Amino acid sequence: MSVALLIDGIGELTTNDDELGRVADAAVVVEGERIAWVGPASRAPAADERFDAAGRAALPGWVDSHVHPVFAGDRSAEFEARMAGQAYAAGGIATTVDATRAASDAELAATLDRLADEALAGGTTALEAKTGYGLTIDDEVRSARVARGRAEAVTFLGAHLVPEGWDADAYVEHVAGPMLDAVAPLVDAIDVFCERGAFDEAQSRRVLEAGAAKGLALRVHGNQLGPGPGVRLAVELGARSVDHVAFLDDEEVAALAGSWAAGIGTVATVLPACDLSTRMPLAPARRLLDAGAVVAIATNCNPGTSYTTSMAFCVATAVLQMGLTVEEAVRAATLGGAIALGRDGEDADGRPPLGRIRPGARADLQLLEAPSAAHLAYRPGVPLVGAVWRRGERVR
Repeated sequence: MSVALLIDGIGELTTNDDELGRVADAAVVVEGERIAWVGPASRAPAADERFDAAGRAALPGWVDSHVHPVFAGDRSAEFEARMAGQAYAAGGIATTVDATRAASDAELAATLDRLADEALAGGTTALEAKTGYGLTIDDEVRSARVARGRAEAVTFLGAHLVPEGWDADAYVEHVAGPMLDAVAPLVDAIDVFCERGAFDEAQSRRVLEAGAAKGLALRVHGNQLGPGPGVRLAVELGARSVDHVAFLDDEEVAALAGSWAAGIGTVATVLPACDLSTRMPLAPARRLLDAGAVVAIATNCNPGTSYTTSMAFCVATAVLQMGLTVEEAVRAATLGGAIALGRDGEDADGRPPLGRIRPGARADLQLLEAPSAAHLAYRPGVPLVGAVWRRGERVR
């Protein structure tokens, strides 16, 4: 029988629940891996154990829905050159591909564990992991197997870049055929880098439609380096998310907002750390929210363009530079990511929802060394996470 834990004395509780809202002087009861009760501390039920939050703020654990943590090698020289004025181009991925292919499974797993542990210490209780630095059948399969060891969801990104020695169309057929056949049993979704220097609209469509035929959820890297077909293709094919979205016209913003009214529901995932690291325009998160789109915030942790696991940094950037309120940014970095992963409700496998603090949700929460979530942007760069629970177990 599971032990019930009462966390009380919470100065400010962000629930992301439309009925509960933000609760002052709050308490949460955790039983097993789920939230059992939420409400004012004065009405909290008895429990087996108690943790006094001492007036600190609590919020759901971060849900990082766009992560590339299975890789080897270092690209700090590329970053330094970019900061000196060299423009970002998609081809830099090839450097990591070479290093990843040369690495052992144990080395890849060690990097993933290091990044996942770092993220967890910063309040990230659920993260996605993409393949995409192997780009051979064997290397994509082993990347997916390594990712399964720590990730909440695994995404197949064989269409990350055309490897050296391949014709682009021939490689797309390879990805959509034998590579997908081998990787599909190990992954939850398929992604494509629909961008100049990577894959065009027809090639991206071929990859996504092949993944859909296998029953995989769809994701798209789109509109990162300039205008392109990524957003339009994602909405047309019913992708769960389209990520980057730095270059959007009014029609694309309207399409993302309208996807929810149409029952498609494509999340616009913004990646502020990547925008800063590549010196590209920040994604128009404010325009998207004002239009009625659902926005997620993610780190895009990868060795080339966004080597950070800090969701708090991304949240602070969204508030200070992208025009979001603290409440909107926290929601995008928790519930928004859960929606992008299809984990905002009880799923077909009976796994509890992520991204909310309400009865029945998975007991993933973080306690800040601050009285309110506003301190995430009010005190940017300061490590504020004081305690973390994941699946009801305290991990920090």
